[in-house]
Amino acid sequence: MAINATVGIIGGNGWLGNTMASAAVASGVMDGRRLILSGRTDRRGALDVPGATHTRNNHELVAKSDIVILSVRPEDFADLHIDASDKLVISVMAGVTAQDIATRSGATRIVRAIPNAAASIRHSFTPWFATPGVSEADKRIVQELFDACGEGAEVLQEAHIDYCVGMTGSGAAFPALLAQALQAHAVAQGLPAAFAARAAKGVVAQASQLFAREDSDPGAIVRKMIEYRGTTAAALQTMLDQDFNRIIASGLDAAARKAASLAK
Repeated sequence: MAINATVGIIGGNGWLGNTMASAAVASGVMDGRRLILSGRTDRRGALDVPGATHTRNNHELVAKSDIVILSVRPEDFADLHIDASDKLVISVMAGVTAQDIATRSGATRIVRAIPNAAASIRHSFTPWFATPGVSEADKRIVQELFDACGEGAEVLQEAHIDYCVGMTGSGAAFPALLAQALQAHAVAQGLPAAFAARAAKGVVAQASQLFAREDSDPGAIVRKMIEYRGTTAAALQTMLDQDFNRIIASGLDAAARKAASLAK
């Protein structure tokens, strides 16, 4: 489905706004001439968005747009003064509630979403939540926009968006942390750094494709490895015995607390 509405992205010159605009055009979801991108300066994003209009005037952007995407830092939202009362407003800001957005913008059709850095390679898993005023036609547009960046997925509770800030919003960060730990241990055992880097990426980025399929179950893979009682089982059981799951949960809880504090 091609989106025929005019879409304005406040913060469209930043990395995320620029990435979303580029993905929408590159995927054929939008004609670049229907995009308006704003920024604080005349500097444009790293990715070219053919046909897009650029402006520093957010009021002009909102007036000319049917859909307004808020792609600014949460702490900067308080300085944004717009009247979007008749617009579909899509926020990609962490920690800013739908009620906060309604109060400051006058909007009644609000979507909150959490893309991640993998949008730059069109592999972002992007959960989104819509307030009751958002129509089914609006939702189809939202889905198209986020599918252009990877995969969009609607959630029915706004609290789930707040949780996903830490989980899915992390993008490649958690796998990168695992790869870093694997690489560091290999180097400590005397393996060459270049080899260790390749090996760690091979495990994290390549072997993990085994559970990337839609019908796969990561838990089943772990159980199968443990039941085999081999070397991998020894490693997995040791990690689990040392409360691996609690460490992950603590990190996610910390991310949720940080998200809640961002817009305050």
